[in-house]
Amino acid sequence: MSESRVALVTGSTGSLGAAICYELAAAGFNLALHCRGAKGLEKAQDLAFELSHYGGTYLPVQAELPNAEQIGAMFSQVKREFGRLDALVNNAGLNRDQLMVRMSEADFEQVLDVNLKAAFLCMQQAAKIMMRQRYGRIINIASVAGQLGTFGQANYAASKAALIGLTKTAARELAARQITVNAVAPGFIDAGLTRSLTLEQREAFIAQVPLGRAGSPRDVALAVAFLVGDKADYITGQVLSVNGGLLMP
Repeated sequence: MSESRVALVTGSTGSLGAAICYELAAAGFNLALHCRGAKGLEKAQDLAFELSHYGGTYLPVQAELPNAEQIGAMFSQVKREFGRLDALVNNAGLNRDQLMVRMSEADFEQVLDVNLKAAFLCMQQAAKIMMRQRYGRIINIASVAGQLGTFGQANYAASKAALIGLTKTAARELAARQITVNAVAPGFIDAGLTRSLTLEQREAFIAQVPLGRAGSPRDVALAVAFLVGDKADYITGQVLSVNGGLLMP
């Protein structure tokens, strides 16, 4: 591919999203930095400035997830500004943890809307661009929760398990157009959603990890960078686990 590859990263302003953006910028990608709201836009603009030393173009783009109209407008903006889209990283995520018997219907639906439905809508839009190019990379950020099941996360685990199924289906449907679709399944990563845990909860999670430590956002970002690169040309429909040995299928 040419040096002017373009990637869209959803949830770019979080710690994991930003780490992914840094690795892709270092690999020579121009980036569309998805964000939401005024505060999100400020963070995306700051991130674009921080990435500027890599010499690419870094464009903040806004959309509420899973608003189909706004998602469509976001992809239209990317196509208009860059002329192409080589990679989509569905990184945006949400959790609303609670025991299943106490979980509200609203919390269940909201987590599936952001983690699954929004990813589906973004994949649809990306696929339309990539199919015309006869090239593309789609990476979905899943979770060990979707592979293992996690206490108090019926909504989150269900959304990530479904995202893995969506990944495999899309990989089969899009392979003929040379579009690969893979998932990265982080384990216990010291970022975003895990930082709200108590010290006792963190220690309990880490005690289950054979490598004896939490992962970093960069650990996940390096896996994403590999899968969007040329060395992963023959890899599709796979789940790359970045979990320190927490789950060994």
